[in-house]
Amino acid sequence: MFLGAYRDTMRASWAAILEALKRSGGLPVADLAREVNMSYMGVKQHCLKLVEMGYLEEWRLPRKKKEVGRPEKLYRLTSRCDPLFPEAGVDLTLAVLRGVRQMFGDTAPEKVLFRYFQELQEQWQPKLRAVQSLVEKATRLADLRDKAGWFSRCYHDASTGFRIEEFHNPLARVHEEYPNALRMEVQMMEALLGTRVVRTEAPGGKGKKHVVYEIATLEVRKDGEPAPTLPLPQKPDLQQGRLF
Repeated sequence: MFLGAYRDTMRASWAAILEALKRSGGLPVADLAREVNMSYMGVKQHCLKLVEMGYLEEWRLPRKKKEVGRPEKLYRLTSRCDPLFPEAGVDLTLAVLRGVRQMFGDTAPEKVLFRYFQELQEQWQPKLRAVQSLVEKATRLADLRDKAGWFSRCYHDASTGFRIEEFHNPLARVHEEYPNALRMEVQMMEALLGTRVVRTEAPGGKGKKHVVYEIATLEVRKDGEPAPTLPLPQKPDLQQGRLF
């Protein structure tokens, strides 16, 4: 079943088609129309639009040797539909971190989170290395974070300065349980941008808080070298029952 918010906000006809194809793995238009109780042409038009948007693809089922006629054309979901359906998320993450704490000690979860931010930095670093100015770097970083679920934008004006604003953080519940992860996230951003970053929370127009990362424009490295990486933690010693 769809995530509830997707079902509530998308077209009901599209939701019905996507769910039917998820259950079946792929259907021709005629079968799909019967499944969702819609007209053939109505379903066909919706499928063509969803193909155009990248959520469906056409798939031709080869005929068996003794069968005659052209291969049957079906529609099926593409990988772009994956985020529409529930996956193990923050609940699993927190359960794993609690298990790590029980097995390896109180500091182990934060070391695991540290490694996560280190890997994220290593993933994003090459995409920032191609640009030179701090404005470009911050804009690209905000775009990378936005695509990864942070709902982020880069913003600048004379009164408030240069900053990245974020209105959603997919790690919010992790931060609540492990507040030091906030510091790790800021350190990662500083390493990527090569300058100081200060994280604050600001109220929105109707009282809804959002996060502001103030970016220092006078501390940018000018040597052309890539930003420093976070130091590597020690390797796990699983044989001795210790994580670090």
